[in-house]
Amino acid sequence: MANWSFLTNHARVLLCIAHDPGARLRDIAASVGITERSAFGIVTDLAEAGYVVKQKDGRRNRYQIQAHLPLPEPASQEPAIGDVLDLLAGVGAGQQLTGTRPA
Repeated sequence: MANWSFLTNHARVLLCIAHDPGARLRDIAASVGITERSAFGIVTDLAEAGYVVKQKDGRRNRYQIQAHLPLPEPASQEPAIGDVLDLLAGVGAGQQLTGTRPA
């Protein structure tokens, strides 16, 4: 089996959050196969870029994906991140995402 992936760790973390917006960093790290410190750095990157909003929920964080934002690709402003997550995560995953997408 090849030791590479089509999806970056950032995309894989975003998919984990799409599946479980209340996931702990420990669970995200285990799911993606990275360290908890790396998961923290990636979630921080995504939050600073505006793709994820962190909200405190007691002692834990809850995440909201801003589905209306475009992919961070220099050559393309379409599709929105939520459209890609819907495709990768399966039908209905967009119900957990926030933000409005253009019709």
